[in-house]
Amino acid sequence: MADIKQELDRIKARIADSNFLANKGLSNEVGIHVFTYAPQHELIVRNYIERLVNTLSDDFRVIERDMYKILLEILEEKRVLGSVSGLEEKKGKDYLLAQLQKVATQEAFLAKMKYEPHERGDVLFLTGIGKVYPFMRSHKMLDSMQQVFSDIPIVMFYPGEFNGQSLILFEKFLDGNYYRAFNLL
Repeated sequence: MADIKQELDRIKARIADSNFLANKGLSNEVGIHVFTYAPQHELIVRNYIERLVNTLSDDFRVIERDMYKILLEILEEKRVLGSVSGLEEKKGKDYLLAQLQKVATQEAFLAKMKYEPHERGDVLFLTGIGKVYPFMRSHKMLDSMQQVFSDIPIVMFYPGEFNGQSLILFEKFLDGNYYRAFNLL
């Protein structure tokens, strides 16, 4: 457990770095970064993010977007949240997955994540990735975010592994390939 806390303690210095905030040193790539952690450390990571979001800094401003909360908002707005459990019971999980993916599209997630104007020093944190699997796939979400958030760094908190090519959720499920991201630390 000491290792995860040491890793988390390095995040603040990393996101305060002026080159990081300016997306410099990335060979003209989009500033998308992945912070991986063992799934059993989820609560420790959540606690750290909450503290960092509420930290006042002259260098950076953390904007958090919890993918699970966004999923719930989308389902509530489409008036289907109340019927989710019954639908799974009646038609099965594969049917439910297909129906929810029609409603909670990447475009719907992106619309909920957008904000304007982006300010100098903003860092977008994506959280709740594990809670929305398989309804939302992280590699597809990152693809759709590139144009909208190209001017600010994005940090995806990922309960699994990222080897520079593949995202492996919970160290178990291949979530997809994504080549444009960098490991945060």
